[in-house]
Amino acid sequence: MRVIRKPAVAGLFYPDDPDTLQHSVEHYLKHQTKSQGQSPKAIISPHAGYIYSGETAAKAFSCLTSAKDRIKRVVLLGPSHRVGFEGIAFCSADIFETPLGDIPVDHSAFSAISNLPGALLLDQAHAQEHSLEVQLPFLQSVLSDFSLVPLVIGDTDRRLVANVLERLWGGDDTLIVISSDLSHYHDYATAKLIDENTCSAIENLQPDKIGYDQACGRTPVNGLLELAKKRKLTVSTLGLCNSGDTAGDKQRVVGYGAWAFYEGAA
Repeated sequence: MRVIRKPAVAGLFYPDDPDTLQHSVEHYLKHQTKSQGQSPKAIISPHAGYIYSGETAAKAFSCLTSAKDRIKRVVLLGPSHRVGFEGIAFCSADIFETPLGDIPVDHSAFSAISNLPGALLLDQAHAQEHSLEVQLPFLQSVLSDFSLVPLVIGDTDRRLVANVLERLWGGDDTLIVISSDLSHYHDYATAKLIDENTCSAIENLQPDKIGYDQACGRTPVNGLLELAKKRKLTVSTLGLCNSGDTAGDKQRVVGYGAWAFYEGAA
């Protein structure tokens, strides 16, 4: 009997009706330039409600169009918002379900990382977590057929994230997606300055420059930066804004950014 991880935030962060959801994602994607050249090895995408960050997320996912049929596995990392734990959590589900259909889970990936200190099975970390879930309809819309490696990041060191990514790096059929928003609940001008500093740190592969208040997904982001520096990846900034630019007021905003990481020159 298959174990299915049901959607937790459909109808809240994004539409729960399949047709409405598909139209929404396509609306965001159609306004982006479709990639015809090299596809990124990794992307960073925000995870807020689509009315706030959907356009920024689409900037990252639109880079994948040239690899629509090539990418067969997505390693997806996002921070834990609801469950406190130490380490990196895989899950026992066989399927991640969204209104757009089912995505199979690649359980062989956990075998590859299970002997790393801090890698564990923890279904509770996945049950209500939105940071992974909101990325899935975009992935289902831009890729043909893929399996998922879902990893929720708890309290851990970025070096563990880098070690996990190293083991799961794979070839050009494997994509890495890091889910993270940026600064939270500052006024517009303050948030803009903080997020520009975070953007600079990402562009220059400087994980030591991204602190606690700069990104909720700082640990997976910094783990990627650690490994990207080692592997000499090239970074491209695709978008940077905040909720004051999209669907919120400018007194208390959340920042969003999108980046693509390329092996060799972009």
